[in-house]
Amino acid sequence: MTAPDATGRPTPRSASRPALPPSAGPGLEAQLERLADEIGGRVSAAVAYGEPVTAEGVTVIPVAEVSVGFGVGVGSGPGAGAGDGEGMGGGGALTRPRGFIEIKDGAATYRPLRRPWLDVALPLAALLAGAAVPPLARRLARRRRG
Repeated sequence: MTAPDATGRPTPRSASRPALPPSAGPGLEAQLERLADEIGGRVSAAVAYGEPVTAEGVTVIPVAEVSVGFGVGVGSGPGAGAGDGEGMGGGGALTRPRGFIEIKDGAATYRPLRRPWLDVALPLAALLAGAAVPPLARRLARRRRG
């Protein structure tokens, strides 16, 4: 996972970082770390969903799952171009709303966002299973007897 650094932002564990090839050059690692810091610093629940809101004595703080990823490719050899160690890279971030924290009368409560399709799909699946299982059980019982 990650651990917060001095700025309070999560930083990746060094053990999980893959080794760069020797052709990557000494400056590439520093550039990748800077890119990770830039992306990580810009992606948060507040950026995606706004700042906490207070109205009528209730404060609502958005909660989101934030994923950040990037990759780089470095090549050398006959197909790599004029210079050794040329490459490309890219990155991105994804935020998903997960719920909100409601602070009311000095008590904080986490309220997860529900998925409406689950409210319909699970009862429907249970109803279908309840309707299908008894006839199947009767058929199996008849086959064993006869």
